[in-house]
Amino acid sequence: MEHDFHFVRQREADLLRAEYRRVLGFVRRRAGTTEEAEDVAQEVFANMAASLARSTESAPRSLAWLYTVARRRLVDEARRRARSETIPLELVSDPEARACEYGEDVARTLDDGLATLTEAQRQVVVLRLLCGWSFGEIADRLGTTEEACRMRFLRGLEQLRTHFEEKGMAP
Repeated sequence: MEHDFHFVRQREADLLRAEYRRVLGFVRRRAGTTEEAEDVAQEVFANMAASLARSTESAPRSLAWLYTVARRRLVDEARRRARSETIPLELVSDPEARACEYGEDVARTLDDGLATLTEAQRQVVVLRLLCGWSFGEIADRLGTTEEACRMRFLRGLEQLRTHFEEKGMAP
């Protein structure tokens, strides 16, 4: 009996190793670096282990479930990277920093245009354009819905376009 149990355990371990290699290959083709791919794959399997530990009656996770978790982790990582690679919010209130990069007229017009927006519109426009946040992240931060954030963004952007056109800076 003990021998059969060891055989079953070894077979499960072999299957997990094969699934890990498949998931790692899937992630490696989509990730920026090998290290990032390995980190994401490890997170996927750690998530699976935690999920199985929560419920002893859980069925073993399928490869499709693992791919879904991997895809979500890749999206999370891309969002995290996008936020870290964007312009810090401190630059929004520093006209000299922006003037060097964008030109004084554009920076001044942008400052004036942002001042014409409502506070809610300004928050969404800045978080979306300068920080690269998703509407879901903005909605969570502001305590509103994604749809409300989209509407504020579109209206704010339209107001900024109109402001730039009035100043003779249409694209």
